Amino acid sequence: MRFTVLTLFPDIVRAFFENSIMAKAVEKEIIAYDLVNIRDFATDKHHTCDDGTYGGGAGQLMMPEPLSKALDSVNARKKYVIYVTPSGKQLTQKVAEELSHKDELVFICGRYEGIDQRIIDSYVDLELSIGDYVMSSGEVAATVVIDTVYRLVDGVIKHESLVEESYCDGLLEYPQYTHPEEWKGMKVPSVLLSGNHEEIRKWRLKKRLMKTMANRPDLIASARAKGQLTEEAEKMIEEICETVFLKKQKKKRSKKSNS
Repeated sequence: MRFTVLTLFPDIVRAFFENSIMAKAVEKEIIAYDLVNIRDFATDKHHTCDDGTYGGGAGQLMMPEPLSKALDSVNARKKYVIYVTPSGKQLTQKVAEELSHKDELVFICGRYEGIDQRIIDSYVDLELSIGDYVMSSGEVAATVVIDTVYRLVDGVIKHESLVEESYCDGLLEYPQYTHPEEWKGMKVPSVLLSGNHEEIRKWRLKKRLMKTMANRPDLIASARAKGQLTEEAEKMIEEICETVFLKKQKKKRSKKSNS
């Protein structure tokens, strides 16, 4: 898979491709990348790539001419082009999985107030947001998307490492532990030391449900609507809710007795 990134600051993105798992994937030729400096396509001596906006308003906007030349230099019209922007479609695990099946992705990294709408209309296939907030760096946003996508490409990470991650089958990931067995008085849960794979599986499922219910109850509702939860999972949810209810009742009684 190839990632092509159009940016005013290629060094920001280069560091991402030259380190850790990504560097190994590039070395194995599973992943390839090109970094295109948009300033190289500016026509004036100052390499100007931004200007004020029509209609007034604060901030500068990236101009269409240098950016269009940069896009044409990589034959972008025949490739899948992504513009990372706060006003785009939300990045989810499902979107990442869909993108991981593309042969090549071209990213436009915005700066300032963004890019001229005519570039979006002419070249962009997908406007993509990494969250409900605004950043100054399109480069950082693009690397977030790339990091989410490339690890799903065959050969980058072992398949079994991806199976029970957060958002797999609509749930968050269970807690994990490593050596030592006891650290600062805190012990690894005994079930994980038991060697009983069935009990470990049940414990992990219950912990996934508990974490998802506490942090992202919307995911539970979504999983139910999609029929992703098993009968076993639904029974565990009932047990968790009952336990939480009993704890609340006990706490109330304790408060009354102390008053």
